[in-house]
Amino acid sequence: MEEWTGVLHLNAEDRKGKTVAKNVYFQGALKVMRPIYHDDSGRSCYYLLNPGGGYLDGDRYQMKIEVGENAKLTLTTQGATKVYKTLKSFAYQESEITLQAGSYLEYFPDALIAYQHAHYKQKNVFRMDPSATLLYSDIITPGWSPQGERFSYKTVQLLNEIYMDGELVVYDHLHLKPALQNIRGLGFMEGFTHLGSMIVVCNQMNSSFLDQLYSILDKNTFDYKVGLSLLPVSGFTVRVFANSTQVIERIFSEIHRHISQEWFQSKQYSLRKY
Repeated sequence: MEEWTGVLHLNAEDRKGKTVAKNVYFQGALKVMRPIYHDDSGRSCYYLLNPGGGYLDGDRYQMKIEVGENAKLTLTTQGATKVYKTLKSFAYQESEITLQAGSYLEYFPDALIAYQHAHYKQKNVFRMDPSATLLYSDIITPGWSPQGERFSYKTVQLLNEIYMDGELVVYDHLHLKPALQNIRGLGFMEGFTHLGSMIVVCNQMNSSFLDQLYSILDKNTFDYKVGLSLLPVSGFTVRVFANSTQVIERIFSEIHRHISQEWFQSKQYSLRKY
């Protein structure tokens, strides 16, 4: 994959308590806005843009992000990632993200919408120091089709790998192929249409915190199903089934708020774009 539809490289560093960009490079159908500082914590927030409006047949995207020592960074997108009909070759995005000692990264892209005949693959590789903190989430949404079929995409494949000190500590692989799977059945979407995943890695994590999350999330509902699991390193994962993006976003926002208050004694700020 030598030719890229869009490329984005961002190197952020801490300068006297404020996170700034050391290097920024982008070309093609990937861009980044000027940083926003939502509070006085020094954490910078960057909005990633795709001016093309969506991913098409054969599109290839590459991101390389480095968060320097003690730097604090939030990454999000301007809007949903829309994958349209890809009949010849799948659309692909890869990200390599490095977190140095004491760094903090929130990466909260908007939902992935896979339309009819969409074929999409995504790979995220996180390389982090054990003292770094990572919060990552993604949401998969079925797009519109002429027949009204909710699962008309061909393939959605999301792969997340997390390395600490060069060792693979988390491997999360989600592969949905509606034509070959009982996508609505047990073990897959279980009657729901939307799927959200969240990964949190932080050395402040303990089992009692997971118990707190269970207590604040109402599991006795027909609106969604949620599951939480400890990771082999200091952290946890979340899976949510629902029938709307907004329900999953609300659950992730509540988890994020609880982390901000309990671990960092800070207020959660809104990334809302609409």
